[in-house]
Amino acid sequence: MAKTETVTGGSRDERKTSNSAALTDEQIDRILQGMADSLGNLLRSPVLHKPSEEDLAYEDITFQSQDGVPLEGWFIPAEGSNKLVIVNHPMGFSRSGTPTHLEPWRSVWKSSGNGFEVNLVPGFKVLHDAGYNVLAYDLRNHGQSSTANGGIVSNGIFEARDVLGSLKYARDRHDTCDMVIGLFSQCTGCNATFYAMKIDPKAFEGVRCLVGAQPVTTKTILERRMVLAGVPADRIDDLDQKIRLRTSFGFAERAPREWAKAVGIPTFLYQVHDDVLTTPDDVQTMFDNMPVRDKKIQWIRGTTARWDGYLEFQRRPQPMLEWFREHL
Repeated sequence: MAKTETVTGGSRDERKTSNSAALTDEQIDRILQGMADSLGNLLRSPVLHKPSEEDLAYEDITFQSQDGVPLEGWFIPAEGSNKLVIVNHPMGFSRSGTPTHLEPWRSVWKSSGNGFEVNLVPGFKVLHDAGYNVLAYDLRNHGQSSTANGGIVSNGIFEARDVLGSLKYARDRHDTCDMVIGLFSQCTGCNATFYAMKIDPKAFEGVRCLVGAQPVTTKTILERRMVLAGVPADRIDDLDQKIRLRTSFGFAERAPREWAKAVGIPTFLYQVHDDVLTTPDDVQTMFDNMPVRDKKIQWIRGTTARWDGYLEFQRRPQPMLEWFREHL
């Protein structure tokens, strides 16, 4: 069973995984091209669950990103509360989660131990019952939101415009305009939050805090996926070139460690320590780079599955809820 450990720093280590099956150059090229193509035409996760499954009243909403892209979402009211949490989901997920217990999603993720479903909706129930209004939505090129930028997933660059759009929507909406705001951003949603702070820091004036789950550097996670697929690590530059040709953004531009230097609000990060798809030093470096004094990092131990990190909030929400209570 997964365990948690909250610290102000954290050990850094490197883990290596080997795959003894030798691949031909042709097979390797197909794998690398498939990885690049996945960032140019993402396999979307459908919206399979609704707040009503948790007996939550909700409103279907639509609003525009900063650059006008139509986004789809939910507003879940908490009667009598003036506190709002905006939820930004992981890459490849929708606002309701991801059906990685089903094909074709399972085939993509099962080799990393993540062939099980993540339903994010119970987490909205946790937030609601703790007294928070919830705004959850699909990032561009995800779920039911519109296709934009040619379908390219930029791991935070374009998606930052969606984060900014959600803040504007909350401030313009008549019943949320006076609410205090906290952010709950996961994976690419957290990367996008960092980048949004970099390009428009004024938009975060008055935002009280951020809870960030498992932000990740694109190069790090794809290096790990290469190893799991049996591709030699020295082909990483070939993958970088294929991604650049497919999406216009290589690894150098997809840089949440650098974007973290723009974080200007109290931030709580958490991450599966032994996640086979990344390394502890990735999130640790982001944490170290954040210039705010009011910050905390929590490691989840006892599992190697990244998906357990996304389920952590609904399993053991107290540390995150305490952060929201303290700052909202």
